[in-house]
This record gives sequence, structure tokens and C-alpha cells, in this order.
Amino acid sequence: MKMSGKIIVITGGASGIGAALARRFLAEGAAGLVLGDVQEQAVQALARELDGSGRKVRAQRCDVTREADIQALVATAGQAFGRVDVYCSNAGLVRDGGEETPDADWQLNWELHLMAHVWAARAIIPGMKQRGEGYLMITSSAAGLLTSLPSVSYAVTKHAAIAFAESMAIRHGPDGLRVSVLCPQAVDTPLIQARAEVPGVSAKIDGVASTDEVCDAVVAAMDKEQFLILPHPQVLTYFQRKATDYDRWLGGMARLDRKLRLGISDAAGAPRKEPS
Repeated sequence: MKMSGKIIVITGGASGIGAALARRFLAEGAAGLVLGDVQEQAVQALARELDGSGRKVRAQRCDVTREADIQALVATAGQAFGRVDVYCSNAGLVRDGGEETPDADWQLNWELHLMAHVWAARAIIPGMKQRGEGYLMITSSAAGLLTSLPSVSYAVTKHAAIAFAESMAIRHGPDGLRVSVLCPQAVDTPLIQARAEVPGVSAKIDGVASTDEVCDAVVAAMDKEQFLILPHPQVLTYFQRKATDYDRWLGGMARLDRKLRLGISDAAGAPRKEPS
């Protein structure tokens, strides 16, 4: 799918990957953008920066943990531009912790990383099926294919996002709906900048991608209508190794996790400190 002439909705659109996608899609010739984010002032400011006239870019507050907010965002696109061609379900966060993570954080991860995609699909798929075309792009993570050592709740719900994307591709592909799932490792966004003192394993080993590199990968994959979008291509190799010998992969990850917890230095760089 080419972005030229398309009406595109982006959640988490105020900064990071969402803002970069907005800029790139406009450069690719998008006919209209609707940006949603809980940071209302920031997303409105970005909309004015991108399109001072307000004819091509709309923005509004959208808390994707509320189905009503997602419905309102899609309704805005319909009222302003008549349809939604592409929906980028992109908002996310990271909270460190294991099984002891408070229930409230588990629920937040669940709503943000899975139910937001479910609610988006409910809002957009009927119209896309009626027109016989449409695109759902879900931002997951390499953690959804592999894991996240610092955050169990993040890894689990990002796995769920990929499973949901698979189901939508299988169920609605024959209706003309195309689905892609974005699975980057570390990306230079406010999310990782806020965690600069405790860089993740992937950032130390494979580096940090720019948002422009992520956008390049997104546009190229959507042009080919590929399901997996991998800005870090080595993730595919890691995923294949995991599938080929699951037990060996688990053992290796367990050894790495223990090193990090005990503060054992390795070639990848300074380890995370043992949490108090």
C-alpha cells in the first residue's frame, strides 16, 4: 500500500515513533492525518507544526485505554475526511518488574498493549470491509517475538499484540484488510531517553535505531504488505534461533538475566544494577 492519498490515524502521535510516522506519511503524500495522544497540548502543537491550515492534519486527546476515545478518534477521521484507510495503533509504555508487578500496572499494560488494538479493530474494520480495503498497523516490539528481561508485563502484552495482529490478518485478509506488526528493538524516543541510565540489553548489543530508520522500515514493509516490520533485521535471526531450539534459547536468556541481576560485566557494556 502506498501512503499517497491515504487517510491515516495514528495513536501515540505526539512524540516518538508516532510523530515521526506523521511527518513521514505527509512527506509520502498522505491526504489527511488524525493524531491522537493523551498529551493533548503536545499533539495539538504537532498538528499545527505539520499543517497550520488544519485542512490535512487533525489532532485530539485520545486515551487508548478507553474504547470511547478510540471511537471518537475514528469518528473525527470520518467527519473530517470521510474514511480511514490506515490505522496505526502505536501508543505504548514500559514499566519494569516481574510477576510481583502490581495488578494496576498489569491492567494498564493489558489495556494499552492489547485492548487498544482490539478496540481499534472494532472501530475501523466494518468500514474497511465495506470498501474492500484498509490497513491496520500495530506497534508491538521485538519483546513480543523474543522477551524483555526488565519487564515481564511488557513482554507478555507485546506477545498478545502480535497474536491479535495474526488473528486479524488471518480473519480479515480475504476481506481486503492488510495487517502489519512493528517489532523494533531500542528506538531513540522519549521512552528510551527516560531510561538512559539503565539501557536495555538490546540497546547495548544492537544499538539504538533512529525514528527515521523505523519509518523507512514501516513504509517499505507496508508498500510490500509484509506482516512483520523489523527495523532491526537481526531480530529475525534471534526469532528463528528461538523457534529452532526453544530450550537452548531459554537457557541462554536465563544466564544473561542472572548476569544482569548479579551485576556481572560483559562485552555488551555496563550491566544493570541489582534492584534494591
